[in-house]
Amino acid sequence: MEKILEIKNLNVYYNGHNALKNINIDIKPNEYICLVGKNGSGKSTLLKSITGLIKKESGTINFNVDKSEIAYLAQVGQVDSKFPATAREVIMTGCQKHGIKPFYSKKDEIEFEKICNLLNINKIIDKKIGELSGGQRQRVLLARTLIGKPKVLLLDEPCSGLDIESIDNFYTVLDNLFYNKEVTIIMATHDLDEIKNNDIRVICLEQEIIFDGNIKDYMKKF
Repeated sequence: MEKILEIKNLNVYYNGHNALKNINIDIKPNEYICLVGKNGSGKSTLLKSITGLIKKESGTINFNVDKSEIAYLAQVGQVDSKFPATAREVIMTGCQKHGIKPFYSKKDEIEFEKICNLLNINKIIDKKIGELSGGQRQRVLLARTLIGKPKVLLLDEPCSGLDIESIDNFYTVLDNLFYNKEVTIIMATHDLDEIKNNDIRVICLEQEIIFDGNIKDYMKKF
C-alpha cells in the first residue's frame, strides 16, 4: 500500500539536546497511530517536526499529500479562552485558504452542519469560545481542523486536562473517523489505558523508537 508519510533517519535537536535520534517511520493512509512515552521522550517534538514548527537537524520527512492537507491540533491548555469569537466563527476559519477572502460557500455550510452533528456541538456553536468547558473547546477546535477535510490529522495530547466523559467522547469521535477511513491520525497521548480501539498502532519513544506495533502487543510488553 502507498505510504502517506515517510520519515527516514530523522534527528532533531531541541533546547540544546538531541530530542529525536534516528527516527524511521512509514505511515500508510488511514492508519491510527498513538505516540507514547515519558515526558520529554520526543512525542511533541516529532509532531512539530512533521508540521515544520521545529527544524530537523538531519534526515527526511516526505509526504504523499499536500502540506495544506495536514492539520495540527495542539493541547487544549494552549487555547486562549479570552479569544473574542463564537464557536461557529472559530470553526469556519478552518475553511479559509491563503489568499482567499473569508467568505463561505454553500458547500462549506453543508460541511459545517455535518461536522457539528458528528461532534455533537450544535447547541454551543453560538457561544463565545471562552464560555465553553475544556472538552467543548477541544471539540470546537477539532471541528475547525476537520472542516478543511485534512488527509492527515496530528494531535498533541488533545485530552490533556479533560474529564473522563470528555476524553471518552473525544476518542469515540476519533474511532468514527478511523473506521470511516476519513483521515490518517497521529496522536501523542498519555491516555493509552483509556483507548478501547484494538486496531491502533503504537509507537513508543525514548528519543529513539523502542516499540512500534499493535496496541495489544504493546500492552503485553509494557
